[in-house]
Amino acid sequence: MDVTQAISGRRSVREYTEEPVDASVIGNLIDAAIHAPSAVNAQPWAFTVVRDQKALRRVSDGAKAHMLATMGGNPHADHFRSHLRDPNFHIFYHAPALVLISGAAQGPWIVEDCALAGENLMLAAYAAGLGSCWIGFAQAYLNTADGKADLGLPAEWDPVAPIIIGHPKSAVTPVPRKSPEIRWVG
Repeated sequence: MDVTQAISGRRSVREYTEEPVDASVIGNLIDAAIHAPSAVNAQPWAFTVVRDQKALRRVSDGAKAHMLATMGGNPHADHFRSHLRDPNFHIFYHAPALVLISGAAQGPWIVEDCALAGENLMLAAYAAGLGSCWIGFAQAYLNTADGKADLGLPAEWDPVAPIIIGHPKSAVTPVPRKSPEIRWVG
């Protein structure tokens, strides 16, 4: 698969089979992630792979409670609250694996660097026939002391990209893209 096919075909997948993702496959995805560019070649990322479903449930429950307590005037708050209050809603969609990319070194661009690594990981997952989804609901909680403790993360790490990985139950329909506003200078 060429990169254009991967970019245009990748979708956020939220329904997975129970089939586990082999550790060597996850290793290949992380290898793709570390080939992302990073500011001043700092490569500040660290990876936490979670396949323990009890741990994922614990983090899901903690993240839901944290979001409900802190979301304030988010423009999507009403929509989010209905999901977050549902005890059956699992923010990781019962995916067999979570790959959390964290900034393990301090620097002004760790979020951007880890996001670039995350996109590489998601494109590589799609090219390998897997689905992925960046789980924004997990981000704020994983940056708390309780969230870090749930996964045994070092206090100095900054979790940036919680990405679930798994075998999709079915193909995901493409989402229409808006025409971009483009301004040419010169």
